Order: sequence, then structure tokens, then C-alpha cells
Amino acid sequence: MLIVMDRKAAPGEVDSVVAAIESRGYVARPIPGGERVAICVLHNKGPVDASYFLGLSGVKEAIPVTHPYKLVSRESQPEDTVVQVGDVSLGNGNLTIIAGPCAIESEEQALTIARCVKSAGAHIFRGGAFKPRTSPYAFQGLGEEGLRILAKVREKTGMPVVTEAIDREVFDLVETYADVVQIGARNMQNFSLLRRAGRSVKPIMLKRGLSATIQEWLMAAEYIMEGGNSQVILCERGVRTFADHSRNTLDLSSVPVVQKESHLPIIVDPSHAAGRRAQVTPLSRAAVAVGAHGIMVEVHHAPESALSDGAQSLYPHQFELLCREIEPIFGVVRPQSHQMQDDLPTLAGRRLAR
Repeated sequence: MLIVMDRKAAPGEVDSVVAAIESRGYVARPIPGGERVAICVLHNKGPVDASYFLGLSGVKEAIPVTHPYKLVSRESQPEDTVVQVGDVSLGNGNLTIIAGPCAIESEEQALTIARCVKSAGAHIFRGGAFKPRTSPYAFQGLGEEGLRILAKVREKTGMPVVTEAIDREVFDLVETYADVVQIGARNMQNFSLLRRAGRSVKPIMLKRGLSATIQEWLMAAEYIMEGGNSQVILCERGVRTFADHSRNTLDLSSVPVVQKESHLPIIVDPSHAAGRRAQVTPLSRAAVAVGAHGIMVEVHHAPESALSDGAQSLYPHQFELLCREIEPIFGVVRPQSHQMQDDLPTLAGRRLAR
């Protein structure tokens, strides 16, 4: 349930409602809005009696939340969440470009690529220090040395950095160095890791699982938000299908659906979806056209010798051209990015229709 406070409700009235919710064994999560405060009621095992709360001072209305995900839903927060990463605001109507190598290999490699992508138009630098690989014999990343290199990239270029925490054991270390902590596709339903991310003070980038439905993906985000961290960025990176013309199948339809269902910003990773360099630029253009808040692209100055995912990494000149190509596309779709969403049925509506 969502309890909406009156626009003129005093802070003391909000505190009294929170206390009343918690006195009944629920968890109260205030959600400050532009004009009024809403309080989400969590951990109720059944319907909540709205009449009790409607009689409290300062309460305007009590709205049942129909989604299994509550904090993530637009029912709880109609306004878009804006995630602040350093000087970069993600989800506020701008297009955020994240770029860098799949893995950090050396300080020289990272700084060379970082300077190239920043010059071309990137806002945030990506690079893996810990790499979860399919083969135990593949390059697993430089670990803390890679994190120190990422910190040097931030120091030298001014770009915030995003990198993955592959388990709870390294989360504290990654959190110390990174501006955004990534939860990878293989860990989307690693619930202990999600709970740790919920206690983090850093924004979290949550990638969609290899075969996850949108509801499962949003429920994973709910774990993070339920833990107290509201700074969540969703990342569509393709799902596994029977197709073999690309590594994964990029589900661009997820972008408008998520924007209809949730207030969280959503970006697209065309590199991991494609697995092939020739597909990355067209998929990036399509991601911008469908209204994504940003893209995350792998770039390497010498992909033929890259230790990880060189085949899907753009050369710097290709990335520079990509940045020029997507600018006019974004200029066209930006004013219309939410118009299509009004015509989309909600996930709850589709369930009821069955």
C-alpha cells in the first residue's frame, strides 16, 4: 500500500504515520516527491486496512499497490528517478554514454582508451577489474590492481567509473573505488549480493539476467531498493534465445515496457548483446531511438589483442562515429520519449487479462 500525505503535511505528521505503520508490524519507507511525501508500506503479508491510515492527521489517500514490486513501481513513485554519478545525471532527459574496455589490462591501456572515449563524447568510463568468465582458464581480471587503475582514470580524466562486483566478498573493495557498482547478468538473482547492494551508498547498475523476465528483473531491483538504496540503474544487455547470429538477443521492447512500469532509469548494453563488432553500432542507434536513457559500449584501442571480448569492442574511431550518429537520433526522440508509454498495458493488466 502507498499512503500519500497531504501537500501541507508537517514533518511531524509524516513521522506519526511512519510510527503508526511500524506499530502494526509493517515497514515504512517514505518517498519524498516534488510536491508531497508518499510512504510505502512493506512486508505486509496480506491486504492492509486503508481506513486505519486514512484517519491519521496529514494523510490524503491510501492507494493499494497491485505490483509485486512496490518501491520500483510507478505506482509508488510517478516521477522518474534521477541517479547522480559525479557530475553526470542519469535519467533526467539527457543521453548518458558509458564506454571503455571489457577488462582493465594495464594503466596504459585504460588511460589510452579513457582519453579516446572522453574526447568522443563519453560521460562515464567502464572497465572490469573482476571478470566472471565462462571458462576458469580465461582472464579473470586484475582485481584490486584494476580498481586502482580505475581510480587513476577518474583522477586523470574526471570521468566517473563503473565496474562489477562479482560477489559479496569483493563488494566492499569495489564500493571503495567505484562510482557505480555493477551487478552482472549472472548475478541478477544472487539475493545475498542484492541485499548487500541495498546497503551500499553507491549507485547500483543492475543488468538483466540471461533468461530473466522483466518482472524478475524488476523484483531483483526491488531487493536493492528494499535495502534502502534508491539509486538503481537498470541495464538491458540481451537475453539468451535459440538464435546464433549474435551472442544474445537484444530485447529493445524492454525499454518502453520498463519505463511504463518503473521510475528507474534504463540503459542498453549493445556490446554484450551482439558479441560482434559489426552489430554494436546499429543496435546502439536503435537503443537511442527506442528511448533508452543511455548506452554502455565496449571500446578498445587494440581489440585484436584484448584479453576479454575484443571481438565485440569498437575501435576508437568507430566509437567516435557512433557518438556523432546517435546525437541527431536523440534530438528527434527526446521530446517524444514517453508518449508511447501511455498506450502500453501494464504487466498487471496483462496478468488480469489471461
